[in-house]
Amino acid sequence: MLIQTIRMRSTLSKLSSLFTFLLFPIALFSQENKFSTYTQELSGTDLKFDMVSIPAGEFMMGSPENEAGRHPDEGPLHSVKISAFWIGKHEVTWDLFEPFVYKNQEIRRSTLPLTQEVDALTRPTRPYVDMTWGMGKEGFPAIGMTHYAAVQFCKWLYTRTGIFYRLPTEAEWEYACRAQSKGPYSIVEGSKLDEYAWYSDNSDNKTHPVGSKKPNAWGVYDMHGNVTEWTIDQYKADTYSAYKNTIALNPIVPAETLYPHAVRGGSYEDSASDLRSASRRGSNAEWKKIDPQIPKSNWWLTGGTFVGIRIVRPLVPPTKEEILAYYNREPIADY
Repeated sequence: MLIQTIRMRSTLSKLSSLFTFLLFPIALFSQENKFSTYTQELSGTDLKFDMVSIPAGEFMMGSPENEAGRHPDEGPLHSVKISAFWIGKHEVTWDLFEPFVYKNQEIRRSTLPLTQEVDALTRPTRPYVDMTWGMGKEGFPAIGMTHYAAVQFCKWLYTRTGIFYRLPTEAEWEYACRAQSKGPYSIVEGSKLDEYAWYSDNSDNKTHPVGSKKPNAWGVYDMHGNVTEWTIDQYKADTYSAYKNTIALNPIVPAETLYPHAVRGGSYEDSASDLRSASRRGSNAEWKKIDPQIPKSNWWLTGGTFVGIRIVRPLVPPTKEEILAYYNREPIADY
């Protein structure tokens, strides 16, 4: 399978090429015998999470010029083909994220000693403030982690399960969000956004337990609102211009700088317009504005109380070497 990536003004580096290959390998791996929704358990613990199967398909990415609230970075509207994958049924909650952050919590929830690989994992520095900001913990989405921390969380899951989990690409995220819908939101015709999303009009300016609103047609919850979600891609306002009058295959913009990374879905503090399926946003240094450390933390966004994670698993997995190359990229220092 040939991989089409964004045609950059300059030639992509070898690292970027490897990164793209890793996410969508061209080698002929055997596909899973069973492609359906499943529950992933972390053996030896009571921790688990649900993954929803998303079939391969083609969709129109971006928004039409006449869509209310549209921004220029959502166009031009273009056709994208996506390979099959699984996506988290819910945003990652503190229940699952904290055992990654705090080794003692993982030990407490484990019936067996940690393996050498898990025991040796580099974990986040302990935050100096309550990163829930009083909004809720059990069943609530984990928030405030950096993009690097999100990737390392995926590495922790891989070490615990042997299964390759990663962040979604922008294209995968929008495809899963739309669930074959074509309007501004992936909601049933005649329904109201309030039935599907926590946002500025109904959230009381805080997060809420995941899955407490209606899911989209593919059974995925909170794709609109609650917390905005990290993707793999570097955010570029003109990303879609490379695909005008073409069909993109698993597109991705490999990240080579710390800012901005693309986030999707909008959050509890955003307006309805910013929750649209096509709405895009890039991260920025302001999300660490109250971090007193020099250099600033690789792990925490003290001003990013609206940022969370949703994970994916490609149907066709990369090799172990390629997986480790994805997980083991050094963090980019933030001064």
